[in-house]
Formats: sequence, C-alpha cells, structure tokens
Amino acid sequence: MLFDWFTIVAQALNFFILVWLMKRFLYKPIRHAIDEREKRIATALADADAKRAEAQKERDEFQHKNEEFDRQRAALWTQATDEAQAERQRLLDEARKAAASLSAKRQETLRNEQHNLHQAIGRRTQQEVFAIARKVLADLAETSLEERMVDVFVRRLRELSGEEKETLTSALKESSSPVIVRTTFDLSPAQCDSTTGAIKETLGEATQIQFKTSPDLISGIELTTNGHKVAWSIADYLASLETGIDELLKEKDQVEAQAVPKPSGPEPETRSQ
Repeated sequence: MLFDWFTIVAQALNFFILVWLMKRFLYKPIRHAIDEREKRIATALADADAKRAEAQKERDEFQHKNEEFDRQRAALWTQATDEAQAERQRLLDEARKAAASLSAKRQETLRNEQHNLHQAIGRRTQQEVFAIARKVLADLAETSLEERMVDVFVRRLRELSGEEKETLTSALKESSSPVIVRTTFDLSPAQCDSTTGAIKETLGEATQIQFKTSPDLISGIELTTNGHKVAWSIADYLASLETGIDELLKEKDQVEAQAVPKPSGPEPETRSQ
C-alpha cells in the first residue's frame, strides 16, 4: 500500500492548525468566560455571605435591644410598684397616726370632762355634806360644824400615841419655823385657845404656833411641821364616795368605748401585672 505523504502531512498540518485555531479562538474565550462567571458567582456568594452576616448581626443587635428593653420595662414596673406600695404604706401610716392623734385628743377631752365632773361632784358633795352636817349638828346638839371639827381635832391631838408625839417633836426641833395650823374657816378666840392648849400639851409649852386660813381644805383642820402633819377633814369621809364615783365613771367610759363603731371595709388592693 502506498502512502501519500503529502496528504498525510497536509492533514496533520491542518489538524494542528485547527487545534491551534480552536484553542486560540474558541477554548480560551470559553475558558475565560467560565472563569469570569466563576468569579462573578464567587463574588455574589461572598456578597451574600457578607449580607447574611450583616443581617445576623443586625438581628442579634435587635434581639439584644429587645431584651434590654424588656429588662428596663421590668425594672421600671418593679420600681413603680415599689413606689406605689411605699406611697400606699405612707398614706396608711399617716391615716393611722391621724386616727391615733384623734383618739388621743378624744381621750384627753374625756379625761378633762371627767376631771371637771369630779370637781363639780366634789364641790356639790362638799356643799351638801356641809349643809347636812351643819343642820344635823344644829338640830341635835346646838353646835356648829366648825366647833365640832375643832373639838375632834383637839381630841385627836391628845390621843396621839407616844411614837407619833416623838415624831412630831423631833420634826419641830429640826425646824426653826413655827407649827402651822390651817383651817377652812376663821377660828374664834376660844377655838384658838383650845387648839393652842392641845398643841402645847402635846409638843411642849415652847411651841410657836401660827394660824392660817386655807379655803382649799375640804372643811377640815390640820397641823404641819417640817413635813409632818396631823389633820382631820371631811375629805377622809368623802374618799369612799369619790372611789364609788370613779368606778361608775369607768363603767360609763367602758360602755361608751364598746358603743363606738370601728371602721370597716377592705383595704385598697395593689394591682400587678
């Protein structure tokens, strides 16, 4: 078989030329186009990743801001609730103090009224007792009440025990002041002489005596020297009457206290969310 070397060489040359042409004008542009497309795709993917990362960052920041807002809202709500509770407690305390002050004023008013009532009853009782005593003594013995008081006082002085006399004598010696005799009425000369005699008989002849009138005594007569006293007055007999009156007034106060209505009603509630 014969080979046509010219044809073979020509075909080989054509093949290499075709390959070069394809590489030069077809493969390289396609390869270049593919590279450019890959670059564009890589760039797009990088941009997408960057945007996704930015979006994630913004989402995290937004979530953090929401959480911070929730914390601030909870803190403000707690603070507002605490302040409201404190204000409520303050108002309740002020109301209790006002009620206590009002109650104290009422109690003080009641005590003043009770004291005034005691004084009024004491004065009225004194007047009535004096009037009755004077009338009884005048009717039965034709003797005034004042005369009988002096007689009773003189008898009490003379009936003092030895210990009582010694106490008065010692008190008199320790004081440079005279013995004071106070009465609610002016003594007559005879009554002064009778009283003076009883005092000197009890305390000694050298005893200095000074008579005074004291309307604050409840129809009585008393002897004082250096803080020691010997006395007789209707006040001693009125003590039991005053005790009975005190008990009656206390019972009256208890009844009034039980009759006072107590405030009722639910306390205001504090709402919470």
